Amino acid sequence: MGWEILNLRERRSLGELEQAAAWFHEKWGIPLAAYRESMMDCIEGKGPVPQWYMAVEGGAILGGLGVIENDFHDRRDLTPNVCAVYVEEACRRQGIAGVLLEHACADMAGQGVDTLYLLTDHTSFYERYGWEFFCTAQGEGETEPSRMYIRKWGV
Repeated sequence: MGWEILNLRERRSLGELEQAAAWFHEKWGIPLAAYRESMMDCIEGKGPVPQWYMAVEGGAILGGLGVIENDFHDRRDLTPNVCAVYVEEACRRQGIAGVLLEHACADMAGQGVDTLYLLTDHTSFYERYGWEFFCTAQGEGETEPSRMYIRKWGV
């Protein structure tokens, strides 16, 4: 494993924030300004949410994810949410997503958060990492409901 996991809040570099915001924007098409704002809130550390995590190697982002209040769905009561999980295609099947998910859960637990939610269309992937199907939720602009997963610890 030549890569490492970075917590954006511990870096506090605007250059790294810009790189991360551009990378997530490229992958998901969410406005760059939205990522910048969320990542600035993360760096300012006003609370446990939002948080951003990246797997990096040699300055390149291989994968990443965030933890935000709501991942664009109608179940506002199910919070906070893991969002924007992505691993570069050439880096998949190396365990990066699993390490990112475990790292985010451990980090959030250390900040007093004992439950995370995740909205996805994937089946069977997140179960490998301890996530359980919880319910369906309607994503903004989606015609069909998506699967909502839950991960609890310390209960």
